[in-house]
Amino acid sequence: MTGPGSPHDVLVRALDTLGAGACLTDERGFIIGVNPSAEELLVRRAGSLIGQDAHDLLHRSSGGEPVPRAQCRLREAIIAGRTEQGADQWACGDGTLLPVRWLVTPCGLGFRDSATLMLFHCVGQAGRPARSPAHRQFSDLERLALLAETTTLLTSTLDIDEALHRLIGLLVPRLADWAVIDLITERDEVCRFAVAHGANGAVEFREDLQGPMPPVPQTSPLPLARALRGMATTLAGPETYQGPPDSGVAAEQRRLFQATGMHSAVVAPIRSLREVLGAVTLGRAAQPERFTGTEAVLLEDIARRAGLALENARLYQRQRQVAETMQRHLLPQLPCVPGLDMTARYRPAPDASEVGGDWYDAFPLADGATALVIGDAVGHDLDAAAAMAQLRNILRAYAWSQQRPPSEIVQRLDHATLHIAEVSLATLIFARMTVNDAGRCELCWTNAGHPPPLLVTHDGVADYLTDGHGVLLGVLPDLARPDATMELPPGATLLLYTDGLVESPGHSLGEGLDHLRRHAASLAHRPLESFTDQLLTRARSADNDDDVALLAVRVPGPPS
Repeated sequence: MTGPGSPHDVLVRALDTLGAGACLTDERGFIIGVNPSAEELLVRRAGSLIGQDAHDLLHRSSGGEPVPRAQCRLREAIIAGRTEQGADQWACGDGTLLPVRWLVTPCGLGFRDSATLMLFHCVGQAGRPARSPAHRQFSDLERLALLAETTTLLTSTLDIDEALHRLIGLLVPRLADWAVIDLITERDEVCRFAVAHGANGAVEFREDLQGPMPPVPQTSPLPLARALRGMATTLAGPETYQGPPDSGVAAEQRRLFQATGMHSAVVAPIRSLREVLGAVTLGRAAQPERFTGTEAVLLEDIARRAGLALENARLYQRQRQVAETMQRHLLPQLPCVPGLDMTARYRPAPDASEVGGDWYDAFPLADGATALVIGDAVGHDLDAAAAMAQLRNILRAYAWSQQRPPSEIVQRLDHATLHIAEVSLATLIFARMTVNDAGRCELCWTNAGHPPPLLVTHDGVADYLTDGHGVLLGVLPDLARPDATMELPPGATLLLYTDGLVESPGHSLGEGLDHLRRHAASLAHRPLESFTDQLLTRARSADNDDDVALLAVRVPGPPS
């Protein structure tokens, strides 16, 4: 049996000798192994089966159409983990349909928690799908099921590319051999986003037919031009574009029909409530029947849902772009301090509005010291960013105007958060870096409920600076705050960071801090820019859903 390595060699050899087809699936119904008989019966190599959803790849109606998931007993049995048998039509790699009887049953494999064994055999002759127009007509129930599936798939993502690829997967080959999506950009330019073709159970893209398109013609009566102006859905064929082209779009459509061999097409506008976003074209080449008016209405309904989902995704992307611009302006340029190497990084929360309450700051003070700040206002949205901006500006003003210990500056800031700033809770570290009489860098800091600074010596010894720790801002503003002072070893790197670097689901904060410390120690000899980039990549958990800010400072090394 072809698939992942299994400890049950006897079972594997037994399945390989079966005359019946055998597949192993995971708990989601994805194929993880097949035997030679399955490859032979399905006319598919193992590589084209493994990793595919068994239902989506194989289950078909007598007309060759994909069967809705809700109607698949085999998939239901796999997910429920029960033994069941039945009969269906399965799609072979050569385009024929194979009538099969199947049996599925749960089994334990050792190398994964759960799996299902699927046995099947042929109960008739493989043949071409029935392609009469009668089989093409969707029942009212099937039509509603397809529209519901369209809505569910397209509204469950805010990524435009992902949404459109899902749309193509719904349409090809269920309704057509070819799907073409043209988009109107925010600058009113037209781009042929995708030209997709269903072949051998997979969707292939013709990149040579994709790319920029001529502008939308305002007077052309031809189908794509009308759709891009938001007019009604239209049936088309190669004959539609046989005459002299009346626009650049018409010339591109003629090339499309020639390259794809489509003999029938239907073109529908993709509209939002406010504007036309593009058009979708479905075409048939291998499928002999022409599109009907009923199918045109169905595509129009699908395109309408696609338009609403696409508008939501675009609005989200616009908000994200605004947020990113806001974040860039809120986070400062680092000062040039003689003898100090300094760099910073910010990574937004992956599922938020791309702006948050984490921030860093560094600026010169009136007495010649350098102020270093890392902070985190609760939340990772625009409100948190606004709170962060207020804290940063108040702290800058207090630190510049008053040459006092960090603890007193932060205590005044804490009082300000109650009276003049719209901040509920926040954490931060405020530090002053100076050069003492011995010419060594000295750090004085106070910590308001923030993860402790990490000091990494040039020799790779990494320790957290746990002194100077007090409560977070917004809790006990009258409570005296401690200061801590330390002379920094030559060549050492000071790392200030927010909790998004060390927190992750399923792991304790202590584990995250230890993970960061070990990686920082291993990177001690790296140049500061490389040190920071690699530390952010290695230490931040892949399933982290918080934003992250980093401020790294390297003090001068010992004389060479």
